[in-house]
Amino acid sequence: MGTESIEASFLSIFALINFFIFLIASKYSHKIKSGALLDKDFLKPQAFHETPITRSGGVAAIISLSIFFYIYHLLYAEVLYNYIFISFSVFTIGFLDDLRINIKPLSRLIIMILLLFTCIFTLPIKILNVDIPFLTSLMSSHMFSSIFVLLCFLFVINGANLIDGFNGLLTINLIIINIILAYININNGNLEFSILIISQIIILLSFLLFNFPSAKIFFGDSGAYTMGALAGLNAIITNNLNPTISSFFFCTLLFYLFFEVFFSFFRKLLQKKSPIYPDNKHLHMLSFYKISSSFGKIKGNYLNSIIINFFYLILITPGLYFSQDPQLSKYWFFILLLIYLIIYSRLYRLTKN
Repeated sequence: MGTESIEASFLSIFALINFFIFLIASKYSHKIKSGALLDKDFLKPQAFHETPITRSGGVAAIISLSIFFYIYHLLYAEVLYNYIFISFSVFTIGFLDDLRINIKPLSRLIIMILLLFTCIFTLPIKILNVDIPFLTSLMSSHMFSSIFVLLCFLFVINGANLIDGFNGLLTINLIIINIILAYININNGNLEFSILIISQIIILLSFLLFNFPSAKIFFGDSGAYTMGALAGLNAIITNNLNPTISSFFFCTLLFYLFFEVFFSFFRKLLQKKSPIYPDNKHLHMLSFYKISSSFGKIKGNYLNSIIINFFYLILITPGLYFSQDPQLSKYWFFILLLIYLIIYSRLYRLTKN
């Protein structure tokens, strides 16, 4: 049996294992700590469910990842230290919140910064290809490089958690991102790394079966943090392995997760709100209000996820065609930010009342 057959068989078995892990998590995780993982908060701004739903998607995901890391080591005799430490660090932070252990948002952010910086600085995790000349020289400094990578992770991780309020919204977005990253690596012969990305796609698809269109399970902060962090790490390593691809293409690929946080931070400051506390004025919430006015709250929940990700896919697809052109990739990235602002402004006026 060839290596490719072994890998295909492994992924097939892994997909089956994943299904049962998420099935068990959705059925029995309400027993953990007397139902501590059940989301019963129906009044928070990002709540769109009317019955308690378990937030055990992150638990199922980290179990699946642990199984994959072990089998990957058996197949390739390699320990994925960067993936293991990053995923378990952010999972732990999110899981404490899922268990309703009261940690203030600012304290949680500080803990995340310390853990991520330690991982990034010691492993180390670096961005080798940067299409901004003045940054290239600065990135030779290990400290500056670590801080820069830390900021990238913070934007993507918190962006993932921010949009994880509708059935399928985050999951479909991450599936699209990872499929494109897998496509790039397969085309360039990075097959072992492609297996790692495909395994995450399998985990996301398994979760989606129990979350979309109606939710039997939520990712929780632990799942959103973990899968968001891994998508960011996938993008960094893909950037490093494929120097012919413009680094601005990866900015384009992650622009929705990144800009949701960036824009929301400054919007709240201008509105004299705390930027670290949630509100109901994010783009995906404004679009939900508009959609639900025509289709109702239940249909609006999952239609919102489909529509946003449909437009996201349309907007990032042109970037694939000129991904090897740094100049065009740069222009397209800033055009996407402008399109976001125009759409947000339009939705804000439509839903203002």
